[in-house]
Amino acid sequence: MLSVSNLNQYYGGSHILRDLSFEVPDGKVTALLGRNGVGKTTLLRALMGVVPVKTGRIVFGEKDITSEKPYQRVRAGLGYVPQGREIFPRLTVEENLEMGLASRPAGTRVPARVFEMFPVLGQMLGRRGGDLSGGQQQQLAIGRALAMNPKLLVLDEPTEGIQPSIIKEIERAIRTLAQTGEMAILLVEQYYEFARSLADQYLVMERGEIIARGRGADMDKEGVRGLLAV
Repeated sequence: MLSVSNLNQYYGGSHILRDLSFEVPDGKVTALLGRNGVGKTTLLRALMGVVPVKTGRIVFGEKDITSEKPYQRVRAGLGYVPQGREIFPRLTVEENLEMGLASRPAGTRVPARVFEMFPVLGQMLGRRGGDLSGGQQQQLAIGRALAMNPKLLVLDEPTEGIQPSIIKEIERAIRTLAQTGEMAILLVEQYYEFARSLADQYLVMERGEIIARGRGADMDKEGVRGLLAV
């Protein structure tokens, strides 16, 4: 579904992403792990077109999207849940979800599965996004991305600052999506147990490079936890 080849990105004189190459297969969960500051969020911003890449190639499906604008990538089927959620605090839950329909044909409704996965959103449609708890806002951000029926769902640290009970709900939702096989999922995480429980394959970043990769089922025996230790 997604193929990244020899990707490089710089901030000023700093080489942030170093010749990254990897694939995110359709119908699978790819977990990207790494400590703070290794370039994970920069990589996602490059994938979404928020920052331009210096060199390299990004292919989504069979289309080269390296030079496309963010809105073109969204229309192609890239759904993004950014770190920190970035919901619209003054809009209602319903209005936030409808923002996810911007790339869909007029008259498209929010898919029922959003409310099946996160029932609290259906109960709070009229409440402002800024009045929700952090965990509820994360559910809203994921629901907004799912509203567009993405082909690839990109999640940037969905467990950050979230209470354990909501983390379990988010884990169940991601597992349900993965089991349908209808989309690729790129999960960027620092929480090892969460990533291990969901990953079909894993990638580990350090200093802008992929230093390890393999099957999710092999993460423990291949010492991935140790690669994330401070």
